[in-house]
Amino acid sequence: MTQVEKAEEFARLHKKGDPVILFNIWDAGSAKAVTEAGAKALATGSWSVAAANGFGDGEAIPLSLLAVTARLISVTIPLPLSVDFEGGYALEPDAVAANVEKIMDHGAIGINFEDQVIGGRGVHPIDIQAIRIRAIREMATRREMPLFINARTDLFLQESDTAHHQLLLDEAYRRADAFAEAGASGFFAPGLVDAELIQDLCDRSPLPVNIMVRPATPDNATMASLGVSRISYGPAPYRAVMGMLKSEAEAVYQQD
Repeated sequence: MTQVEKAEEFARLHKKGDPVILFNIWDAGSAKAVTEAGAKALATGSWSVAAANGFGDGEAIPLSLLAVTARLISVTIPLPLSVDFEGGYALEPDAVAANVEKIMDHGAIGINFEDQVIGGRGVHPIDIQAIRIRAIREMATRREMPLFINARTDLFLQESDTAHHQLLLDEAYRRADAFAEAGASGFFAPGLVDAELIQDLCDRSPLPVNIMVRPATPDNATMASLGVSRISYGPAPYRAVMGMLKSEAEAVYQQD
């Protein structure tokens, strides 16, 4: 498939009630393993890619290294690849769009693009984030690339008390509407775990909804029944693999 065909196929995989499952990867090796397990598409997780290269999350990994990682995955695995691009490695819309273009040039057909203030506090105002999304869409349109922009809101992730998540729904609806109007392709709400609230968001959002698996989220079949279109695993796969590696190494080194 061409890059455009991969982007089109990736968009088709986002089906309400029959979600695409993204078991997040961090390099070409993990991409190969997940592909052989039956994945239909691939997505990196920013935390995992950073940790695998010795960096912290929050755009600490150099953009050039992230781009090389995307290239190595895209040239070795034929599946569509979405890259977790955090806040775009810039604030100004044109600079964000230019950075996204670099990731596209290295094989990505989609991105996660979040509204949290990298290195700061809170989330960007709706209008500011919408302008940033619009700049990415306009760049992709000029390139004739149907880039899948998964617009992430950190409203729920930044509120650790899930009892307060109901109070954030109206703001989430406003962001979903604004991001859709600006050209986003999907709406990502990590941290949202309550089944009723997930269903409310899926019913109300103009965009396909992405939920991240956490210990308190419903199982995948239930999330499908709630109307979720995309399920991702975030840093959990990387942490599980590293935990196993450490455990087996300890068993070797602690032998008498």
